[in-house]
Amino acid sequence: MRRILTAVAVTTILSTALAACGSRNGPGGYGAVAGTSEPSSAPGVSASPGVSTSQGSPGPIAWGPCTDLRRPDGAPPKSSPRLQCGRLRVPLDYARPDGETLDMAVVRIRAAEPGKRIGSLVFNFGGPGASGVNTLPQAAKLFGTLNTRYDLVSFDPRGVERSDGVKCGTTKDLERFLAMDTQATDDAERAEQEKTIKGFASSCGQTSGRILPHVGTVNAARDMDRLREALDDRRLNYFGISYGTHLGAVYATRFPQNVGRFVLDAPVDPSLTLERRTLAQAAGFQQAYESFLKDCVNGPGQCEVGADATIANKNVDNFLTDLKSSPLPIDDRTLTQGLAGTGIAAALYSELTWPLLEQGLRRGFKGDGRILMALADSYNGRMPDGSYSTLMSSFPAISCVDTAERPSREQLARTEATALKISPLFGSAGMGAICTVWPVPGSDEAKKVNATGSAPIVVIGGKGDPATPYQWAPSLTSQLRTGVLVTYKGEGHGAYLSGDPCVKKLTDGYLLDGKVPATGAVCPSP
Repeated sequence: MRRILTAVAVTTILSTALAACGSRNGPGGYGAVAGTSEPSSAPGVSASPGVSTSQGSPGPIAWGPCTDLRRPDGAPPKSSPRLQCGRLRVPLDYARPDGETLDMAVVRIRAAEPGKRIGSLVFNFGGPGASGVNTLPQAAKLFGTLNTRYDLVSFDPRGVERSDGVKCGTTKDLERFLAMDTQATDDAERAEQEKTIKGFASSCGQTSGRILPHVGTVNAARDMDRLREALDDRRLNYFGISYGTHLGAVYATRFPQNVGRFVLDAPVDPSLTLERRTLAQAAGFQQAYESFLKDCVNGPGQCEVGADATIANKNVDNFLTDLKSSPLPIDDRTLTQGLAGTGIAAALYSELTWPLLEQGLRRGFKGDGRILMALADSYNGRMPDGSYSTLMSSFPAISCVDTAERPSREQLARTEATALKISPLFGSAGMGAICTVWPVPGSDEAKKVNATGSAPIVVIGGKGDPATPYQWAPSLTSQLRTGVLVTYKGEGHGAYLSGDPCVKKLTDGYLLDGKVPATGAVCPSP
């Protein structure tokens, strides 16, 4: 399918599909809430109570109107009496539960048929660093069937947006980091990369030193159990996408008896080293890029990128090389090689955006970089007014706290050399480059996954997923011990987001009716 999409339309698609933002170095204000306490009173899906190890009780959430939600185009979403926002107070440091706290921003869309309500269905749309409060209202139509009987709920995890979101220096500091050229060809360029990365990491510590030690997946899982209590659900019903699968797996490991109906779509393998994850993602994006080129040259019309896949790839390579010395001016900004590469990667997250990528490259070859810049801006969380979400600051903050690895310069060079052999376009040192200079230490606790004793957990892996390669799905399923694997034989990041009727039927059947898919179920590509 080759459809023409506008830059405005693509931001809506990418706001949900870009759940597993890769590292910058590789592929990869919340209004005051009014209203009285209105806790959910319906029971969860299980007749037996869950077991909570949270210290203390979070109390009910005071729900009220959402006052500062915004769509990718900067406009507020359409108001609805079923859309509500609130805050949940959680400990900043769980080692000191009675000490300093932070307020976690929460959003919900009440069930359309309250008489048939099952309970709450909590979403994490990925990142790490994606705002659930911003994303849920945008993505709600995709989950309309589930919303008939569930209150759809999401949140900004600690360190994200309204929940004490991580900020790294000024907007100019962030833009300098995002625009950095990623294809270093000599020692001088590598030194400049290292200087930029180190400066960005240092600015994160200076601006957000209070929150940095306390972000991370283990604490986010503890917060999520507090959210379950506040929602008055005996068990947590959960839909995690991309990084959200990691968060769900850690939750299920720490609170197995509190697991209700869990779906983990586009799964992450938490056991991987930074190097192995970088190489797997380089291969995944390269596969998606090659699929895009083949689709372009074999389509019904002329491919504007090149006459055949080899020529098209060469044209893209030459274009990116030229951008290093001659960035394209766009009003008061410039499209650098780094931003163009980000735009290309962004469009590979969904097959629906491949036609837009073709347009963007065609225009880029002619000196117009607007479409590629729009794609990069969507990926980087840039708003029309020039402000940025915390996404690209929250992402390394959470990722680096989730690992104790701090690779040496030699290890980073080895990783990059191998990654470049896999993909000259997407090869890099990955997250290791920034974690090495991150201002706070990390822990490997979030890598430990074993949900023995939990209810069945449905894991859905896509064969053509660039950001979370398929092999991570059976690996996570095995680590969980209670996982049930579903394979989607299609393109894109997130099987449910693709709209595939087979995936939707299996997922909805499980979440709505408790029908666990058969082991080894396979959904054909559309």
